Amino acid sequence: MDETPFDDDDELHEECGVFGIFKRTDAAAVVTLGLHALQHRGQEAAGIVSYDGSQFHVERHAGLIGDTFTKQAVLERLPGTSAIGHTRYATTGGGGLRNVQPFFAELSAGGFAVAHNGNITNALTIQRELQRRGSIFSSTSDTETILHLVATSAARHFVEKLIDALSRLEGAFSLVGLSSKKMVGVRDPLGIRPLVLGDLEGSPILASETCALDIIGADFVRDIEPGELVVISEDGIESIFPFQARRPRFCIFEYVYFARPDSTVEGRNVYEIRKKIGGELARESHVEADIVVPVPDSGVPAAIGYAQEAGLPFELGIIRNHYVGRTFIQPTDSIRHMGVKLKHNANRRMIEGKRVILVDDSIVRGTTSQKIVQMVREAGATEVHMRIASPPTRASCFYGVDTPEKAKLLASRMTIEEMADFIKVDSLSFLSIDGLYRATDEPSRNKLTPQFCDACFTGDYPTSLTDQDGTENVRPLSLLGGAG
Repeated sequence: MDETPFDDDDELHEECGVFGIFKRTDAAAVVTLGLHALQHRGQEAAGIVSYDGSQFHVERHAGLIGDTFTKQAVLERLPGTSAIGHTRYATTGGGGLRNVQPFFAELSAGGFAVAHNGNITNALTIQRELQRRGSIFSSTSDTETILHLVATSAARHFVEKLIDALSRLEGAFSLVGLSSKKMVGVRDPLGIRPLVLGDLEGSPILASETCALDIIGADFVRDIEPGELVVISEDGIESIFPFQARRPRFCIFEYVYFARPDSTVEGRNVYEIRKKIGGELARESHVEADIVVPVPDSGVPAAIGYAQEAGLPFELGIIRNHYVGRTFIQPTDSIRHMGVKLKHNANRRMIEGKRVILVDDSIVRGTTSQKIVQMVREAGATEVHMRIASPPTRASCFYGVDTPEKAKLLASRMTIEEMADFIKVDSLSFLSIDGLYRATDEPSRNKLTPQFCDACFTGDYPTSLTDQDGTENVRPLSLLGGAG
């Protein structure tokens, strides 16, 4: 990847957020607000598909929701009482408008739109099979595979076709779909990615997180269960469990970083979990220091929990600039070197002459950590100790997170001591895997049947990785944690 001045390639990025509403006069406007709340799940592009009782309308644009879908002309092109939307950060298929969701197609059973959060780990294999049979793909996204499988299914009715299609998939998929008569929501049997059901004055809603319900004043009804398909129509909400039951493996990194702190995910408040993570981190690896400083913004809740447990002052020793775009042009090497300060700047008054504990959520390539440590030292810190609110990220994610290749992950090729030397800290510690589980109120990680998907830390992938077989990037482990 090309290096950006903000080291965006040194962060983990969630693939997307999904939102849908059924039978609401201002459907597209409500979806726009919902996507605003889910903007953290993808800032690259967004799309909305609406249905007005006679035809579907599609709008897909690059950029942030507020830069496109708040324009009145755009919303006027999305009439209808039902709509679904998607905000995207590419993990498969690359960028470009042709890969922006929701995808829409006119099928034999009528129009159908789909928006998907996750990654289908056998999509390439299925696409090649479909292409040999004559299917023509208009994108390089794994999500389009779902449309083709529905279109080519021999089942008679729409829901049966969808079930037939989804039964072919491996990996993670939380999705919303819209036909002329129904809105559907489904999670894969392991429930790797989140999806919730809400209600706005009688209009059912599907969304990736509860924060998207809060922004529109909707009520949270419940989580969609792993392996559940909900079919929403004029007749009400039907719940179907069409897949073979598996032991759930929800992505534990949603609690560490991806979900918004004000969301409740799988019955757990994300902010509370992150504070508990900080407390566990302090109990496991505390060092004598004067202040605790978060790397904003994702390190803030864990740093609060760490400071409270350690009895140290919590200080905003680093200030983040929230008004920096992601596409700043770097004309010279000297400007590129200054890039990190466009996003973060040391609060010298809080740091100078003090022993500092820096708390961050993770280390990916290590380049951002290296620059932040240098900045804190230049601000006068006498010691810099880094504490990471998750275990070392040693393996790539194939379930909807944009992770660098395994060889580019710092923890996959260095010991913790080597990493500490690389980022030039006085000490470096990561939260243990059991400490992370304890923060979610689990006593420890069950090695035989893990309670979460934690493959980025352990390399224990809960599904087959058909498209990755034979590559050097990953070694799929046994399918522990589920039946079949």
